[in-house]
Amino acid sequence: MVIVFALVALLVLSVLVAGNWWVWRRLFRDTTRAPGFVRRAGAMVIAGGWALMIGALVAERTGAPFWLQQVLAWPGFLWLALALYLFLAVLAGEVVRPLLRRWLERRDRDQEAVREPDPEPVPAGVTTSTATSKPASTATDSASTSASATDLPPDSPTPPGSLATPTRRLFVSRVIAGAAAAAAVGTVGYGTYDVLRGPKVKRVTVPLAKLPRAAHGYRIAVVSDIHLGPVLGRGFAQKVVDTINATQPDLIAIVGDLVDGSVKDLGPAAAPLAGLRARHGAFFVTGNHEYFSGAEQWVDEVRRLGLRPLENARTELPHFDLAGVNDVAGESEGQGPDFAKALGDRDKARACVLLAHQPVQIHDAVDHGVDLQLSGHTHGGQLWPGSLVAQLANPTVAGLERYGDTQLYVSRGAGAWGPPTRVGAESDITVIELASRQA
Repeated sequence: MVIVFALVALLVLSVLVAGNWWVWRRLFRDTTRAPGFVRRAGAMVIAGGWALMIGALVAERTGAPFWLQQVLAWPGFLWLALALYLFLAVLAGEVVRPLLRRWLERRDRDQEAVREPDPEPVPAGVTTSTATSKPASTATDSASTSASATDLPPDSPTPPGSLATPTRRLFVSRVIAGAAAAAAVGTVGYGTYDVLRGPKVKRVTVPLAKLPRAAHGYRIAVVSDIHLGPVLGRGFAQKVVDTINATQPDLIAIVGDLVDGSVKDLGPAAAPLAGLRARHGAFFVTGNHEYFSGAEQWVDEVRRLGLRPLENARTELPHFDLAGVNDVAGESEGQGPDFAKALGDRDKARACVLLAHQPVQIHDAVDHGVDLQLSGHTHGGQLWPGSLVAQLANPTVAGLERYGDTQLYVSRGAGAWGPPTRVGAESDITVIELASRQA
């Protein structure tokens, strides 16, 4: 097992090194004429970015001083997103590169044909071969000059007489590199702005067969994956609280991954949660990140803030049952999900809504006759094409789906883990409006 892990780690490291070398070559080596400051600076930027990212991860996982976590988190995690989109943009540039070169070659040939003068009339008594002949050396020099001006690699010096004009290959490399860098920076910049401005409200109607008519239109505000930490702090938490309260829900469900850090460091950031307001209160279940951050301490803290933790427990609301189970990550601490404890003795004639952080818990929910499971965890993939990877590990990545008689709704989450950036997976707070089929 150790050997297999080492081989996989070596393979991943090799791919990362090769990919970053290729990005460096396309952005810095192929866009400069010779080794110098630009190439060295490019290598330092790429290596430094990865060093900051690794430092941010290590600082967070080892409980380093919180100020250090904050210093490393912003540049380190943003570099992770930027590196991904630089790679994708450079990859897309490989498709454009030959097309641009061929277009430039065709344009140059057309311009050369337009500039070529009409042949001079041949004077009487002068043979055609004499008038049109050209010294072999001149023709050879012309061909040589043309080849040197278009086909030399970027490292080769530009021929005399054309020092102000880069070779065609150098020009193409600079255009592609500039476009790739602009696309990557723009994508990450907008994706970061999308997270920092706060989640948007999404509304979904879910009909439940067992829901009585009196509960028709009952509103549950579902929020997951807030991920308060070194990047997203108290200000972000306040935005989430204000957005939830503005929907005037009957009940609030926080379905895990509230924090990335200890109560000591993040207690002040989580304090605005005390301002959550709903007719039947706010409920909380653990996510996998709570078990990286001291789950027991956070359960006590959210209870102090006025939220009600559901640790493999159930409460009977006026018109349906609300249950919650611990995240599967708690199994390593003997605090894993216990569906029998939460659901085993309930009245199955009543509708049941289950809070469970991970969508994979849907199969147990089906076995226990749950009507609706509310989950998060996936972030909707967070950074495209992450949604493709998320589909491999989760039955549902985002939205509402049915599994037998049980429906599963998966929120994309309010915050972000790692890079405070989302691309192709907009953050949300979902208002689930329950509908009675008797209405």
